[in-house]
Amino acid sequence: MNVGQEFVKLVNVVKTYKKVTAVAGISLSINKGELVTFLGPSGCGKTTTLRLIAGLEVPDSGEIYINNILVSAPEKGVFVPPHKRGIGMVFQNYAVWPHMTVFENIAYGLKLQKLPKEEIARRVKEALDLVGLSGLGDRYPTQLSGGQQQRVALARALVTRPQLLLLDEPLSNLDAKLRERMRFEIRSLVKNLGLTAVYVTHDQEEAMAMSSRIVLMRDGRIVQIATPQELYHCPNSAFAADFVGDTNILEAEIVLDQEKPVVRWHGLVLKDKNVPGDQIGRKVRVLVRPESFRIFEQPPANLHHVVPAEVLRSTYCGFYWMHQLQIKDALILVRELGGEMGQRQPGSTCFVSVDPSRVILLTD
Repeated sequence: MNVGQEFVKLVNVVKTYKKVTAVAGISLSINKGELVTFLGPSGCGKTTTLRLIAGLEVPDSGEIYINNILVSAPEKGVFVPPHKRGIGMVFQNYAVWPHMTVFENIAYGLKLQKLPKEEIARRVKEALDLVGLSGLGDRYPTQLSGGQQQRVALARALVTRPQLLLLDEPLSNLDAKLRERMRFEIRSLVKNLGLTAVYVTHDQEEAMAMSSRIVLMRDGRIVQIATPQELYHCPNSAFAADFVGDTNILEAEIVLDQEKPVVRWHGLVLKDKNVPGDQIGRKVRVLVRPESFRIFEQPPANLHHVVPAEVLRSTYCGFYWMHQLQIKDALILVRELGGEMGQRQPGSTCFVSVDPSRVILLTD
């Protein structure tokens, strides 16, 4: 497999429904071997974009390519139907047929291809083994758990050996533990089979866990395309910062500190490098993740910029504590890894510093 080669390409794709623009002229490329996730709030256009790639919707304008083949281009009169695009698709509601056995569900696409019975049986068995359902071919969907039904849907999508796997919120109906396990199973399958996959979800944790890259969308437009790490640590806007992960977006000011321009907030120096020196006095917004703060019982002697804070709430989250603190008239979230001190009592005082190297100056 030639990883990195462009496999899916959208060029200025637009889709409207009456007066609502669902997809507003987006362009992007997805490389062969990637698992790319469309992430965003409800109504942002992510599912519509997936359906346009699948051929389940026809764009109003723009071009869509799959494996260098033009599959949709209204201005050129081109539209390749879904069954000729070399795709496999997994839907949110499984879409398995209750009157068919597991074997019959998975074999359906192969029967449409008029393959010999022996070949169908062999490939269905391979697909069942692949998704961990060996020996369950004779059961009906009603005899399976939700996770098993989703595996049937996945096997049905894979059995035709698609070039491209499309998944539309496939785990949203599963319980939390099963959803987490299925994330890694799907990710492993895509990688081991050398597939290219496009995944749709509104769940940021799911997107972060599974994706090679994330396409963050809002109002039918792309806000940012980045790896999970880039999106978390280097968001390009307040929307991106706020949508992915817990965050503090603070109103700060550029000031001089020992003749050096810094970003200061309530006595804390939030940023001390790459601060524009010609904008002294300017109000700015900064992004500080909860784990970028440090919390102390007493102010350390070796730290100059430490401020007192009042504990409002302290929540145990397994391997860390999440504290809501008040500094003057502002509220912040602080993540304390390990939480050696345990729960901090509401009304108690602690002391807070910040690592300026992990603070992002927002420009929007």
